[in-house]
Amino acid sequence: MIEIIITAVWLMLPAYLPNSMAAVFGGGRPIDGGRTMSDGRRMLGDGKTWRGLIAGTICGMLLGLLQMYYLSKSSSIFGVDLPSFGEGMGALLVIFTLAFGSLLGDMSMSYFKRRMGYKRGAALPGVDQLDFVMGAWLLTLITSPAWFLDNFTSGIILTLLIITPLLHFVTNVIGYHIGVKNEPW
Repeated sequence: MIEIIITAVWLMLPAYLPNSMAAVFGGGRPIDGGRTMSDGRRMLGDGKTWRGLIAGTICGMLLGLLQMYYLSKSSSIFGVDLPSFGEGMGALLVIFTLAFGSLLGDMSMSYFKRRMGYKRGAALPGVDQLDFVMGAWLLTLITSPAWFLDNFTSGIILTLLIITPLLHFVTNVIGYHIGVKNEPW
């Protein structure tokens, strides 16, 4: 069981980091430029900024590159063999799609939450904890299907669907207490 958890978290690290780093380094011009839809609501809101999108993606990619470097020195951690992200440009594409896809998933759900009348920061339990995972998975599956299907087995997917909400909750509470999030969810 520990092996599958370590493998699952290892694979998702480039997707786990971007949202928190977008909150830390975000601010500035919103992606939607302040535009509203025909329903009178903002497309995304002030919380989704270009600086956050770029910084979050870069941080996720840097973590993925550090993971690749680690793999060049050792192929395991705590006795668990770690999967690679591929070779060369293929690995960079996987790391990019995990990082950028996580932010796209979060933004997509923000768009739908606005359409449903949710205000910025309003909780939508279950969805808020997994929207970024779905975005990362979908973009990576589209761009690197063989790698995705080889690594995201049913056991890995199930494990991530269980542990991600727990990790999401803990990191959001920490972010709230250190002042980078307005809500603890």
